[in-house]
Amino acid sequence: MTRFVMVIDTRTCIGCGDCVVACKNENKVPAGLNRDWVVEATHGEYPDLETEFRSERCNHCGHATCVTSCPTGASHYWKDTNIVLVAAEKCTGCKACIAACPYDARLLMHPEGYVDKCTFCHHRVEQGLDPACVSSCPTHCMHFGNLDNPDSVVSRLLRERRHKVLMPETGNQPNVYYLI
Repeated sequence: MTRFVMVIDTRTCIGCGDCVVACKNENKVPAGLNRDWVVEATHGEYPDLETEFRSERCNHCGHATCVTSCPTGASHYWKDTNIVLVAAEKCTGCKACIAACPYDARLLMHPEGYVDKCTFCHHRVEQGLDPACVSSCPTHCMHFGNLDNPDSVVSRLLRERRHKVLMPETGNQPNVYYLI
């Protein structure tokens, strides 16, 4: 299985939201819905406060509870990768995957009623391109690649820099990393 990951440098993310706009445009996400979003997190206590911006989305987990909880098989892994997709034609809108996702990364499409989410722009990845959010980042704080390739930028960054994932205790094995 090819393991695609996203690595986001929280020291250079400015919280501009260009990634959100790029995703909406690339994937024709309707107004009022988002496949990704920016979080501003404050840590510490005054006067030692630190602010961190994080671009968040589906974590394309290695052990995705959304995939195992889907009763119709609509939630599935793309080809032989960790990229999690939803087959809209198989989705009944039961919301089991929404309940199972610890990252709140799924949305219900209206009025169609199927569940949607970030796809790491698999249609672009298939062409050798980065996801739209990565391509549009003005600070170049976002990186995408194959973690199985030790020479990839993402592999190098994760070897060289301290990093974290969100909610590792879930056991889902998330594949969005934040450099700290």
